[in-house]
Amino acid sequence: MIIDTEFNSAAQIPMRICLESAQVAERVGFGAVWKGESNSRDPMVLLSAMAATTSTIMLGTAIYHIYGRSPITLALQAASFNELSGNRLILGLGVGNPVIAGWHGQTFDRPLRRMREYVEILRAAYSGERVPDYDGDFHRTHGSFKMAFRPPSEPLRIWIAGLGPQMARLAGRIADGIVINMADPPMIRRIVDDFRSGARDAGRDPDSLEVVSKVRVSLAADPAVARWALKKVLTFYSLQRGYSETLTKMGWGEVVTAVKAAHRSQGFAAARALIPDEMVDSVPMYADRDLTRLPAKLAEYEQAGSTRCIVAYVPATDDLSGELNRFLTATDLWRSTSFSGDAPS
Repeated sequence: MIIDTEFNSAAQIPMRICLESAQVAERVGFGAVWKGESNSRDPMVLLSAMAATTSTIMLGTAIYHIYGRSPITLALQAASFNELSGNRLILGLGVGNPVIAGWHGQTFDRPLRRMREYVEILRAAYSGERVPDYDGDFHRTHGSFKMAFRPPSEPLRIWIAGLGPQMARLAGRIADGIVINMADPPMIRRIVDDFRSGARDAGRDPDSLEVVSKVRVSLAADPAVARWALKKVLTFYSLQRGYSETLTKMGWGEVVTAVKAAHRSQGFAAARALIPDEMVDSVPMYADRDLTRLPAKLAEYEQAGSTRCIVAYVPATDDLSGELNRFLTATDLWRSTSFSGDAPS
Protein backbone atom coordinates (compact mmCIF):
# COMPACT_ATOMS: atom_id res chain seq x y z
CA MET A 1 0.00 0.00 0.00
CA ILE A 2 1.31 3.44 -0.92
CA ILE A 3 1.26 6.03 1.87
CA ASP A 4 0.13 9.52 0.82
CA THR A 5 -0.46 12.63 2.90
CA GLU A 6 -2.58 15.77 3.22
CA PHE A 7 -1.76 18.93 5.15
CA ASN A 8 -4.97 20.90 5.27
CA SER A 9 -7.58 18.48 6.57
CA ALA A 10 -8.77 21.03 9.13
CA ALA A 11 -8.33 23.99 6.75
CA GLN A 12 -6.12 25.99 9.11
CA ILE A 13 -2.65 25.62 7.54
CA PRO A 14 -1.42 28.54 5.38
CA MET A 15 -0.28 27.79 1.84
CA ARG A 16 3.34 28.73 2.53
CA ILE A 17 3.63 25.99 5.15
CA CYS A 18 1.91 23.52 2.82
CA LEU A 19 4.47 24.26 0.10
CA GLU A 20 7.38 23.68 2.46
CA SER A 21 5.78 20.49 3.73
CA ALA A 22 5.28 19.12 0.20
CA GLN A 23 9.02 19.24 -0.36
CA VAL A 24 9.61 17.37 2.90
CA ALA A 25 6.96 14.79 1.99
CA GLU A 26 8.67 14.13 -1.33
CA ARG A 27 12.07 13.81 0.33
CA VAL A 28 10.95 11.28 2.96
CA GLY A 29 9.05 9.08 0.50
CA PHE A 30 5.32 9.82 0.52
CA GLY A 31 3.54 8.77 -2.67
CA ALA A 32 1.33 11.84 -3.10
CA VAL A 33 0.08 15.04 -1.52
CA TRP A 34 -3.69 15.60 -1.68
CA LYS A 35 -5.83 18.72 -1.27
CA GLY A 36 -9.58 19.01 -0.82
CA GLU A 37 -11.94 21.78 -1.91
CA SER A 38 -15.24 22.53 -0.09
CA ASN A 39 -14.88 26.17 1.06
CA SER A 40 -11.13 25.89 1.66
CA ARG A 41 -8.16 27.09 -0.40
CA ASP A 42 -8.35 26.11 -4.06
CA PRO A 43 -6.68 22.74 -4.74
CA MET A 44 -5.39 23.44 -8.23
CA VAL A 45 -3.74 26.71 -7.19
CA LEU A 46 -1.98 25.14 -4.21
CA LEU A 47 -1.03 21.92 -6.02
CA SER A 48 0.36 23.91 -8.96
CA ALA A 49 2.68 25.73 -6.58
CA MET A 50 3.70 22.35 -5.14
CA ALA A 51 4.33 21.03 -8.65
CA ALA A 52 6.73 23.91 -9.30
CA THR A 53 8.79 23.12 -6.20
CA THR A 54 8.83 19.30 -6.38
CA SER A 55 9.71 16.81 -9.11
CA THR A 56 8.39 13.30 -8.42
CA ILE A 57 5.61 13.25 -5.83
CA MET A 58 2.07 12.78 -7.16
CA LEU A 59 -0.44 15.56 -6.54
CA GLY A 60 -4.13 14.85 -6.07
CA THR A 61 -7.46 16.57 -5.55
CA ALA A 62 -9.52 14.93 -2.83
CA ILE A 63 -12.04 16.13 -3.64
CA TYR A 64 -12.82 18.61 -6.41
CA HIS A 65 -16.60 19.00 -6.57
CA ILE A 66 -18.24 18.98 -10.00
CA TYR A 67 -20.41 22.05 -9.33
CA GLY A 68 -17.70 24.71 -9.30
CA ARG A 69 -16.51 24.58 -12.90
CA SER A 70 -17.59 23.17 -16.23
CA PRO A 71 -15.96 19.96 -17.45
CA ILE A 72 -14.41 21.96 -20.30
CA THR A 73 -12.80 24.36 -17.81
CA LEU A 74 -11.50 21.49 -15.69
CA ALA A 75 -10.06 19.76 -18.77
CA LEU A 76 -8.07 22.91 -19.52
CA GLN A 77 -6.92 23.12 -15.90
CA ALA A 78 -5.91 19.46 -15.78
CA ALA A 79 -4.03 19.58 -19.09
CA SER A 80 -2.20 22.73 -18.02
CA PHE A 81 -1.36 21.19 -14.66
CA ASN A 82 -0.04 17.98 -16.18
CA GLU A 83 2.10 19.95 -18.63
CA LEU A 84 3.55 21.89 -15.70
CA SER A 85 4.02 18.90 -13.37
CA GLY A 86 5.12 16.16 -15.76
CA ASN A 87 1.78 14.32 -15.60
CA ARG A 88 1.60 14.04 -11.82
CA LEU A 89 -2.09 14.91 -11.34
CA ILE A 90 -4.61 12.53 -9.79
CA LEU A 91 -7.95 14.22 -10.36
CA GLY A 92 -10.35 13.18 -7.61
CA LEU A 93 -13.95 14.22 -8.31
CA GLY A 94 -17.06 14.14 -6.16
CA VAL A 95 -20.71 15.20 -6.12
CA GLY A 96 -20.53 16.78 -2.67
CA ASN A 97 -23.82 17.41 -0.90
CA PRO A 98 -26.83 19.75 -1.12
CA VAL A 99 -25.02 22.56 0.72
CA ILE A 100 -22.07 22.59 -1.68
CA ALA A 101 -24.38 22.34 -4.68
CA GLY A 102 -26.35 25.31 -3.33
CA TRP A 103 -23.23 27.43 -3.04
CA HIS A 104 -22.89 27.17 -6.81
CA GLY A 105 -26.57 27.74 -7.56
CA GLN A 106 -27.23 24.09 -8.37
CA THR A 107 -29.31 21.31 -6.90
CA PHE A 108 -28.19 17.98 -5.49
CA ASP A 109 -30.15 15.46 -7.52
CA ARG A 110 -29.38 12.42 -9.67
CA PRO A 111 -25.70 12.42 -8.64
CA LEU A 112 -24.81 9.33 -10.67
CA ARG A 113 -26.06 10.87 -13.91
CA ARG A 114 -24.36 14.17 -13.12
CA MET A 115 -21.04 12.46 -12.51
CA ARG A 116 -21.24 10.25 -15.60
CA GLU A 117 -21.98 13.20 -17.90
CA TYR A 118 -19.25 15.31 -16.33
CA VAL A 119 -16.59 12.61 -16.76
CA GLU A 120 -17.63 11.89 -20.36
CA ILE A 121 -17.19 15.53 -21.42
CA LEU A 122 -14.02 15.95 -19.33
CA ARG A 123 -12.31 12.95 -20.91
CA ALA A 124 -13.35 14.00 -24.41
CA ALA A 125 -12.03 17.53 -23.92
CA TYR A 126 -8.78 16.37 -22.30
CA SER A 127 -8.02 14.11 -25.26
CA GLY A 128 -7.19 17.13 -27.39
CA GLU A 129 -9.60 16.06 -30.10
CA ARG A 130 -12.62 18.08 -31.17
CA VAL A 131 -15.52 17.48 -28.79
CA PRO A 132 -18.83 16.65 -30.50
CA ASP A 133 -21.94 18.48 -29.34
CA TYR A 134 -23.15 16.88 -26.12
CA ASP A 135 -26.65 17.31 -24.73
CA GLY A 136 -26.91 15.64 -21.36
CA ASP A 137 -29.51 16.04 -18.68
CA PHE A 138 -27.17 18.28 -16.68
CA HIS A 139 -24.10 19.03 -18.78
CA ARG A 140 -23.96 20.35 -22.33
CA THR A 141 -21.29 21.56 -24.71
CA HIS A 142 -21.75 22.94 -28.22
CA GLY A 143 -19.50 24.52 -30.83
CA SER A 144 -17.00 21.68 -31.29
CA PHE A 145 -14.56 22.63 -28.53
CA LYS A 146 -10.91 21.74 -29.14
CA MET A 147 -7.87 22.72 -27.09
CA ALA A 148 -5.61 25.25 -28.77
CA PHE A 149 -2.56 23.43 -27.41
CA ARG A 150 -1.51 19.81 -27.37
CA PRO A 151 -2.38 18.17 -24.03
CA PRO A 152 -0.08 15.57 -22.47
CA SER A 153 -0.28 12.24 -24.30
CA GLU A 154 -0.85 10.20 -21.13
CA PRO A 155 -4.51 9.62 -20.20
CA LEU A 156 -5.94 11.77 -17.41
CA ARG A 157 -6.23 9.95 -14.08
CA ILE A 158 -9.78 10.41 -12.80
CA TRP A 159 -10.79 8.98 -9.44
CA ILE A 160 -14.31 9.30 -8.05
CA ALA A 161 -15.30 9.77 -4.42
CA GLY A 162 -17.75 7.10 -3.37
CA LEU A 163 -19.34 5.74 -0.21
CA GLY A 164 -22.65 4.31 -1.41
CA PRO A 165 -22.92 1.16 -3.52
CA GLN A 166 -24.17 2.87 -6.68
CA MET A 167 -21.43 5.52 -6.78
CA ALA A 168 -18.82 2.86 -5.99
CA ARG A 169 -20.03 0.76 -8.93
CA LEU A 170 -20.02 3.80 -11.21
CA ALA A 171 -16.44 4.53 -10.18
CA GLY A 172 -15.53 0.96 -11.08
CA ARG A 173 -17.13 1.36 -14.49
CA ILE A 174 -15.72 4.73 -15.58
CA ALA A 175 -12.89 5.86 -13.25
CA ASP A 176 -9.29 4.87 -12.61
CA GLY A 177 -9.78 4.72 -8.87
CA ILE A 178 -12.08 5.42 -5.95
CA VAL A 179 -11.54 7.82 -3.05
CA ILE A 180 -13.04 6.66 0.27
CA ASN A 181 -13.27 9.13 3.14
CA MET A 182 -14.37 8.55 6.75
CA ALA A 183 -14.96 4.79 6.35
CA ASP A 184 -13.54 2.13 8.65
CA PRO A 185 -12.09 -1.15 7.32
CA PRO A 186 -15.37 -3.15 7.40
CA MET A 187 -17.11 -0.43 5.41
CA ILE A 188 -14.15 -0.14 3.03
CA ARG A 189 -14.47 -3.85 2.28
CA ARG A 190 -18.10 -3.38 1.24
CA ILE A 191 -17.29 -0.34 -0.88
CA VAL A 192 -14.38 -2.11 -2.56
CA ASP A 193 -16.60 -5.09 -3.38
CA ASP A 194 -19.07 -2.77 -5.14
CA PHE A 195 -16.24 -0.90 -6.86
CA ARG A 196 -14.68 -4.07 -8.22
CA SER A 197 -18.11 -5.40 -9.23
CA GLY A 198 -18.70 -2.27 -11.30
CA ALA A 199 -15.34 -2.73 -13.00
CA ARG A 200 -16.09 -6.35 -13.88
CA ASP A 201 -19.52 -5.38 -15.24
CA ALA A 202 -17.79 -2.93 -17.58
CA GLY A 203 -15.29 -5.55 -18.74
CA ARG A 204 -12.42 -3.93 -16.84
CA ASP A 205 -9.73 -5.53 -14.69
CA PRO A 206 -10.42 -4.52 -11.05
CA ASP A 207 -6.78 -5.14 -10.18
CA SER A 208 -5.75 -2.30 -12.51
CA LEU A 209 -7.72 0.26 -10.48
CA GLU A 210 -6.76 2.11 -7.29
CA VAL A 211 -8.50 2.40 -3.92
CA VAL A 212 -7.48 5.29 -1.67
CA SER A 213 -8.69 5.62 1.92
CA LYS A 214 -7.87 8.27 4.51
CA VAL A 215 -6.75 8.24 8.14
CA ARG A 216 -6.44 11.55 9.99
CA VAL A 217 -3.61 11.83 12.51
CA SER A 218 -2.90 14.24 15.35
CA LEU A 219 0.00 14.07 17.81
CA ALA A 220 0.54 15.77 21.17
CA ALA A 221 2.37 15.10 24.42
CA ASP A 222 -1.08 14.67 25.94
CA PRO A 223 -3.19 12.41 23.67
CA ALA A 224 -6.32 14.18 24.94
CA VAL A 225 -5.09 17.34 23.19
CA ALA A 226 -4.64 15.38 19.96
CA ARG A 227 -8.12 13.88 20.30
CA TRP A 228 -9.60 17.33 20.83
CA ALA A 229 -8.08 18.48 17.53
CA LEU A 230 -9.60 15.50 15.72
CA LYS A 231 -12.96 16.07 17.38
CA LYS A 232 -13.22 19.35 15.47
CA VAL A 233 -13.01 17.45 12.19
CA LEU A 234 -15.32 14.71 13.41
CA THR A 235 -17.93 17.24 14.50
CA PHE A 236 -17.88 18.79 11.04
CA TYR A 237 -18.47 15.40 9.42
CA SER A 238 -21.20 14.53 11.89
CA LEU A 239 -23.10 17.61 10.69
CA GLN A 240 -22.75 16.84 6.97
CA ARG A 241 -25.29 14.90 4.96
CA GLY A 242 -23.75 11.73 3.60
CA TYR A 243 -20.96 11.53 6.14
CA SER A 244 -23.39 11.65 9.06
CA GLU A 245 -25.12 8.64 7.52
CA THR A 246 -21.75 6.92 7.14
CA LEU A 247 -20.90 7.48 10.80
CA THR A 248 -24.35 6.20 11.74
CA LYS A 249 -23.77 3.00 9.77
CA MET A 250 -20.50 2.60 11.67
CA GLY A 251 -22.45 2.52 14.95
CA TRP A 252 -22.35 6.17 16.05
CA GLY A 253 -25.91 7.20 15.22
CA GLU A 254 -26.82 8.31 18.76
CA VAL A 255 -23.77 10.56 18.95
CA VAL A 256 -24.47 12.04 15.51
CA THR A 257 -28.05 12.81 16.50
CA ALA A 258 -26.93 14.47 19.75
CA VAL A 259 -24.22 16.49 17.95
CA LYS A 260 -26.72 17.81 15.42
CA ALA A 261 -29.17 18.78 18.16
CA ALA A 262 -26.49 20.54 20.21
CA HIS A 263 -25.23 22.39 17.13
CA ARG A 264 -28.71 23.70 16.38
CA SER A 265 -29.38 24.87 19.92
CA GLN A 266 -25.95 25.77 21.32
CA GLY A 267 -23.43 26.02 18.49
CA PHE A 268 -20.33 24.19 17.27
CA ALA A 269 -18.35 24.20 20.52
CA ALA A 270 -21.16 22.48 22.42
CA ALA A 271 -21.53 19.92 19.65
CA ARG A 272 -17.79 19.21 19.63
CA ALA A 273 -17.84 18.53 23.36
CA LEU A 274 -20.25 15.63 22.80
CA ILE A 275 -17.81 13.59 20.66
CA PRO A 276 -16.54 10.74 22.89
CA ASP A 277 -12.93 9.59 22.88
CA GLU A 278 -14.07 6.11 21.87
CA MET A 279 -15.55 7.49 18.65
CA VAL A 280 -12.26 9.15 17.69
CA ASP A 281 -10.41 5.91 18.31
CA SER A 282 -12.81 3.75 16.29
CA VAL A 283 -13.19 5.86 13.13
CA PRO A 284 -10.37 6.53 10.62
CA MET A 285 -8.42 8.69 13.07
CA TYR A 286 -5.30 8.30 15.20
CA ALA A 287 -4.47 10.38 18.29
CA ASP A 288 -1.36 9.68 20.35
CA ARG A 289 2.02 10.94 21.52
CA ASP A 290 3.86 9.33 18.61
CA LEU A 291 3.32 7.13 15.57
CA THR A 292 4.22 3.80 17.18
CA ARG A 293 0.74 2.28 16.83
CA LEU A 294 -0.04 3.74 13.42
CA PRO A 295 1.47 0.98 11.19
CA ALA A 296 -0.87 -1.62 12.73
CA LYS A 297 -3.87 0.63 12.07
CA LEU A 298 -2.83 1.28 8.48
CA ALA A 299 -2.34 -2.44 7.89
CA GLU A 300 -6.06 -2.91 8.59
CA TYR A 301 -6.87 -0.50 5.75
CA GLU A 302 -4.57 -2.34 3.36
CA GLN A 303 -6.17 -5.65 4.31
CA ALA A 304 -9.60 -4.11 3.63
CA GLY A 305 -8.60 -3.35 0.03
CA SER A 306 -6.86 0.03 0.06
CA THR A 307 -4.01 0.34 -2.43
CA ARG A 308 -3.16 3.81 -1.06
CA CYS A 309 -3.91 5.56 2.22
CA ILE A 310 -3.87 9.32 2.78
CA VAL A 311 -2.38 9.93 6.22
CA ALA A 312 -3.72 13.45 6.79
CA TYR A 313 -2.22 15.49 9.62
CA VAL A 314 -4.40 17.69 11.84
CA PRO A 315 -2.40 20.06 14.09
CA ALA A 316 -3.12 19.99 17.81
CA THR A 317 -1.37 23.29 18.66
CA ASP A 318 -0.60 26.66 17.05
CA ASP A 319 2.86 25.44 16.00
CA LEU A 320 1.60 24.42 12.56
CA SER A 321 4.93 24.25 10.75
CA GLY A 322 6.74 22.50 13.60
CA GLU A 323 4.03 19.89 14.04
CA LEU A 324 3.86 19.08 10.36
CA ASN A 325 7.63 18.78 10.05
CA ARG A 326 7.85 16.50 13.09
CA PHE A 327 5.05 14.33 11.70
CA LEU A 328 6.58 14.04 8.24
CA THR A 329 10.08 13.21 9.52
CA ALA A 330 9.16 11.27 12.68
CA THR A 331 9.95 7.77 11.40
CA ASP A 332 10.68 5.80 8.26
CA LEU A 333 7.06 4.61 8.34
CA TRP A 334 6.48 5.94 4.84
CA ARG A 335 9.01 3.44 3.45
CA SER A 336 7.89 0.64 5.77
CA THR A 337 8.18 -2.96 4.66
CA SER A 338 4.86 -3.53 6.45
CA PHE A 339 3.20 -2.49 3.23
CA SER A 340 3.28 -4.03 -0.20
CA GLY A 341 4.48 -0.95 -2.04
CA ASP A 342 6.36 2.25 -1.31
CA ALA A 343 6.41 4.15 -4.58
CA PRO A 344 3.75 5.90 -6.66
CA SER A 345 2.46 3.95 -9.63
